[in-house]
Amino acid sequence: MTKSKRIAFLGLGVMGAPMAGHLARAGHKVTVYNRTTARAQAWVEQHRAEGLEVDLALTPAEAATGQDVVLTCVGNDNDLAEVVLGEHGVLAAMTAGTLFVDHTTVSPAMARRIAAAAEERGVLALDAPVSGGQAGAESGKLSIMCGGSAEAMSAAQPVLESYAARIVHIGEAGAGQAAKAVNQICIAGVLGGLSEGLRFAQAAGLDLDKVLEAVSGGAAQSWQMVNRWPTMAKDEFDFGFAIDWMRKDLAIALAEAEAHGQDLPVTAQVDRFYAEVQAMGGGRQDTSALVRHLPKAKA
Repeated sequence: MTKSKRIAFLGLGVMGAPMAGHLARAGHKVTVYNRTTARAQAWVEQHRAEGLEVDLALTPAEAATGQDVVLTCVGNDNDLAEVVLGEHGVLAAMTAGTLFVDHTTVSPAMARRIAAAAEERGVLALDAPVSGGQAGAESGKLSIMCGGSAEAMSAAQPVLESYAARIVHIGEAGAGQAAKAVNQICIAGVLGGLSEGLRFAQAAGLDLDKVLEAVSGGAAQSWQMVNRWPTMAKDEFDFGFAIDWMRKDLAIALAEAEAHGQDLPVTAQVDRFYAEVQAMGGGRQDTSALVRHLPKAKA
């Protein structure tokens, strides 16, 4: 069994809240911080009711003080910089030999900036974005792609196992975030094809359940097909990973591609389609709402 650690978790959104819960249930003493204090208070009350050792902090620095491990899962580059590098950020309160792990999807440049600042303080740092969505976070079966030193990876592994089914050390600082860009590029392409396939099946008057049964058993099968085709067919999009966040991630991927002299025509087109769905008011809907940019066939 993993030795109990003092852990701070900052960011209790749809991903962070269940991840922090898994840590507490694994026997760690968990202190949480969230920009909306009421959300953090509710999380603490819920987990104390389960008999778990959890606490609430009112600032990032307070959360990080005296901890063995500090983890973050916030919104974007600016949010992360404020929480980690700000005057009252976590690094200011962390001591040499402790571990910082970031699960936010941010730019590789931000991951490298934080790693350099952590190294100056003798703090181990790992950029560790996740894939698997809200369902993966809740079930504790996320896939985590990591960037940082071998020492940081070794220290983080037993902690990350509390909520991960797969943990892969990709390379040095920033490599985890670059791998997450690959993940989002691939998802964009899959959802683009899935949206067109669904609309085609509807236009052809096919039984959508039978089509799914057939094609999901062959080379076209994907996680998105199995988990989202039925809900896309019913125009149900109120769950999972929001389009607003996907566009943030795709912006990172497109910027990184440009920096490397690469063209991502499919990703760029899907991003434009997502902008159309945002304009329809679908920014908070699941990424599978991409299908909304394609009109349904007239009955």
